[in-house]
Amino acid sequence: MNCPAAPRAVCGLPRPKNIMSKYYSRTRSAVRVRFVVDACVVLTLVFGLTTIGLLNASTTAGKATRKSSPAKSATSRKVVARKKAAVLAAKAPAKAAPAAAAKPPAPRFVAKAGPGKSAAVTTPQSLALANRRARVASGAVKGQRWVQTWDEPTFKDSTSGDNTAGEDLVVRAAAVEALGGMNGSIVVADPETGRILTVVNQQLALGGGFQPCSTVKVSVALAALHESLVERVSPIRFYTRTSRDLTDALAYSNNSYFANLGIKLGYDRYSYYARLFGYGEKAGLNIEGEHPGYFPPAPPKDGGMGMLTSFGEEISQTPLELAGLISAIANGGTLYWLQYPRSEEEIRSFQPQIKRRLDIGNLIATIKPGMKGAVEFGTAVRANQSETILGKTGTCSEGRTHLGWFGSFNDTNGRKLVVVVLLTGGKPSIGPMASGVAGDVYKLLAAKNFFRVPTPLTPATILPTQICCSR
Repeated sequence: MNCPAAPRAVCGLPRPKNIMSKYYSRTRSAVRVRFVVDACVVLTLVFGLTTIGLLNASTTAGKATRKSSPAKSATSRKVVARKKAAVLAAKAPAKAAPAAAAKPPAPRFVAKAGPGKSAAVTTPQSLALANRRARVASGAVKGQRWVQTWDEPTFKDSTSGDNTAGEDLVVRAAAVEALGGMNGSIVVADPETGRILTVVNQQLALGGGFQPCSTVKVSVALAALHESLVERVSPIRFYTRTSRDLTDALAYSNNSYFANLGIKLGYDRYSYYARLFGYGEKAGLNIEGEHPGYFPPAPPKDGGMGMLTSFGEEISQTPLELAGLISAIANGGTLYWLQYPRSEEEIRSFQPQIKRRLDIGNLIATIKPGMKGAVEFGTAVRANQSETILGKTGTCSEGRTHLGWFGSFNDTNGRKLVVVVLLTGGKPSIGPMASGVAGDVYKLLAAKNFFRVPTPLTPATILPTQICCSR
């Protein structure tokens, strides 16, 4: 038997002597008493030292507080005095200042109006603020970078404050009913003319825009196709186990696919196409209250071109900008100025205005299967119905707040419409939900025979098919 591995009693070896007996010759009870006494002494010393340290820290903090309290109180007194003065000044009646003491008004700079643009009147202060915002957005200000935040509720009355003058009331009624109580905006436009038929939640639609999320992939696909970097049926290899072609990548909104395309395109090439498609500029022609979107002057610091071309990182897109691009795809490549007639007279005198013609006519047939697939089996199946709908979803999240995009158009022999939906709020505000809202718009209008083109009156339609006479 191997004794080291076996108990000593089994091996017959004597038990080792108790180590404590070398130092103590007392009984076990005496040893226990000594141990307890020693422990109490140690605990007493530790407690005493800790108490002394806390007293010293408290004394030091008290001295620091007493030294800094006069300055702090003086600052507080100044703040309170300023607030009281502001309140008294607001309550007191305004007095005419002496002519000699009056300051001259700040000079105003008027920017020359270009084609399709109205003259902008600004002050040096507003110009400085705009320039600083631009520098911060581009990361030029040290320690700051572009940060987009949004904090919107999920449900609200999105029609509050809208001016419906000049809108197509049938289209607006369908859009309002489809949106329901969701917080968002719907823009419906005629892709053949660029006329806006309705805008629900005009404040949101005409504002500075939001991150485009995956809707940016439409412009990335067009740019890559124009640069001959990809074909519809040719897969792109990326660092995952799956590989999709362009149709599936659009239908399922594959981020890796478009991040790879963005890296292949590079910033300079994609920036050229993005601005050509309308990013970073106003989409409307003299629409009151419209603000342009934003396109970054350099690749994003977080994620580079991959994030730019898969999620639209650092891009700010307005619903009108997306409506303009989708309209160009729907009509074969003409980017119209979106016009928003606000009276019967403006409607009667309406004339389409071409912003630019895009060289994408031969590419549209290549991206249509992917946009159609998104509705039939991809991320936008909630928009699927008897009518043929093509579109692209987009979803972003920031904390508990989400954005949901869907840009779409119907592809029928009748009347065509472009419907863009933007939702903001909690988890329901996602791209698939936005596609369902747009699908309801098409469905409600189809129920009213809105898409049927009236048959023109001709002799063939007026005369009956069979003429018979009776005597």
